[in-house]
Amino acid sequence: MANKVIISCAVTGAIHTPSMSPHLPITPEEIARSSIEAAEAGAAIIHLHARDPQTGEPTPDPAVFMRFLPVIKQSTDAVVNITTGGGLNMTLDDRLAAPLIAKPEMCSLNMGSMNFNISRAGDRVTHWKHPWEQPYLERTDNFIFRNTFKDIEGIVERLGKAHGTRFEFECYDVGHLYNLAYCLDRKIVEPPLFVQTIFGILGGIGAEPRNLLFMKETADRLFGDAYVWSTLAAGRHQLAFTTMAGINGGHVRVGLEDSLYIGRGRLARSNAEQVAKIRRILEELSLEIATPDEARALLKLKGGDRVGF
Repeated sequence: MANKVIISCAVTGAIHTPSMSPHLPITPEEIARSSIEAAEAGAAIIHLHARDPQTGEPTPDPAVFMRFLPVIKQSTDAVVNITTGGGLNMTLDDRLAAPLIAKPEMCSLNMGSMNFNISRAGDRVTHWKHPWEQPYLERTDNFIFRNTFKDIEGIVERLGKAHGTRFEFECYDVGHLYNLAYCLDRKIVEPPLFVQTIFGILGGIGAEPRNLLFMKETADRLFGDAYVWSTLAAGRHQLAFTTMAGINGGHVRVGLEDSLYIGRGRLARSNAEQVAKIRRILEELSLEIATPDEARALLKLKGGDRVGF
């Protein structure tokens, strides 16, 4: 795996709303199709949220997840990674409802409570398709995304230790790395740690190149060879930061959850378009793209035959 890069693709997320892009997957059929296309383009890991098929609002409903999870599994060997972050209006029990039923190989796990402000994300929207969208965004200037130490340990117990699910540890700031180090020291989590360093969310660390290097240096000090490093960045920073991560020996995440664009002022037509672009960039840098089975081996995943869908 020395020169192999795992590409993760976050297909729909819970940040962007339907009015921001006509290409954002909304229905279970669209999410399944977009996931399969992303896997075919080179994504080894598919990160998934669910949305109400009628309105596009993020939903924790396991029944909606189960309309696309089996389709993705039957059509690709990509690793399925389900959110435990859910949407910005969900309780912790809401956020865990689908993962506890699906028992996936991997789930995301945010490593700390934080201000999570996306109130300006809809500034360019001139016409809202649904009444929930604008209030959903605007109220985040008074919102704290809760992930306490007790929450984190409970998620690891209920999903990780009970069902063999491993985690994409989402670290939005330097303090989140230290939170994860504390959990490692207390043996709450076990290596190898899949550490996703995240840049450009208002409330987290800024998208400056020096910050990417500092986050990696900090993770190196804290975790040594006990972790696998990946990077994502929001909006216009997506491709620049993932390219930097690849050059510095890291893995990458792209997808319409993180950015709606493929270039300056150009909406991405699909998740696969973003995957194909970062794949081309990485391969032109003489890096190879990891297969799903290579990702499983590196991250010590349980295998797609041991999930609940």
